[in-house]
Amino acid sequence: MVEDERMRRWRLVLGSEAEPETATTLSGADRSIDAALAALYDAEPGESGSRRSAGLGSSAPRVARWLGDIRGYFPSTVVQVMQRDAVERLGITRMLMEPELLGAVEPDVHLVSTLLALNEVMPEETKQTAREVVGRVVAELEQRLAERTRAAVTGALDRAGRTGRPRHADIDWDRTIRANLKHFSPSLGTIVPDRLVGYARRNHSVQRDIVLAIDQSGSMAESVVYASLFGAVLGSMRALRTSLVVFDTAVVDLTDQLDDPVDVLFGTQLGGGTDINRALAYCEGLVARPAETVLVLISDLYEGGVREEMLRRARSLVESGVQVIALLALADSGTPSYDGDNAAALTDLGIPTFACTPDLFPDLMAAAIRHEDISSWAAVNLSG
Repeated sequence: MVEDERMRRWRLVLGSEAEPETATTLSGADRSIDAALAALYDAEPGESGSRRSAGLGSSAPRVARWLGDIRGYFPSTVVQVMQRDAVERLGITRMLMEPELLGAVEPDVHLVSTLLALNEVMPEETKQTAREVVGRVVAELEQRLAERTRAAVTGALDRAGRTGRPRHADIDWDRTIRANLKHFSPSLGTIVPDRLVGYARRNHSVQRDIVLAIDQSGSMAESVVYASLFGAVLGSMRALRTSLVVFDTAVVDLTDQLDDPVDVLFGTQLGGGTDINRALAYCEGLVARPAETVLVLISDLYEGGVREEMLRRARSLVESGVQVIALLALADSGTPSYDGDNAAALTDLGIPTFACTPDLFPDLMAAAIRHEDISSWAAVNLSG
């Protein structure tokens, strides 16, 4: 039985040409799965048809049916991979501009990246559907990341300082109990605290300035999605003054759209060149309190502007007291191709330079707000 199942899986992976070698004849349900796989993977990259099946072709109804089929056959994680492969292998990107087809797609970060790249050429009747799809992905990401980000940053801002004479509302009961366990009174059946541990008095003024500078070249698409979401979350916190700028060869300030991450995403324009020097020049103008400012540059560091000027500006920011961090990627897909020479040069200037996953970004921001050594933080948290 185990061997039969193994051969069945190999037959589905290898296609109908492997039927003699695997000695496996597929059942009716498996033949439907096989047809869905063949429509995608039996076609040569760039071809609209298939050697052994009708393929996906250029028919929107056919693709829509195929999308519905694979959602019934496979879990959503596999569906997302197959959708991405269909876009890359068969060139059906243009079909995503049809609202009926777009509504049938399983949304994920990669699909959002594709839609953002198509934004400028997308028909008006499709844009509302595209916004709905992007909104669904953003809502899922917010559910995963937003509360953790707020908790980590709030903890870094409000709980860094401790006081031994807190007001009642500021008592940290958990720490107070742990600090006074030795003062438990058996006769009273409770702890008689010798000292109170409290949070520092909450400061409702702006305590830190955050600047996110996001490279919107095509290779940074996934990072743009996550960075825009984090920008919106940080922008919702009153204790932070958050600025978000995106750049290619020009710089666009999207700070006034931070209340809606979907608006931020549709304000980006993926693709084009990269002028990091110009972006840093703009960011310099946003810095009013260098010692209280964290500037996160999210870029693969392929500089199309003047490299020497970029490094000079980066040095100037560091010397002024700004905490500058360079993220080669803010994504789940790992470190992309990046300019190693520029990464090394920034590191030599004292700017920590590494790739970070979205799940670790809240802790990274908390560490930066606490003025921790970010290079040491990265060595501990990103090892392996």
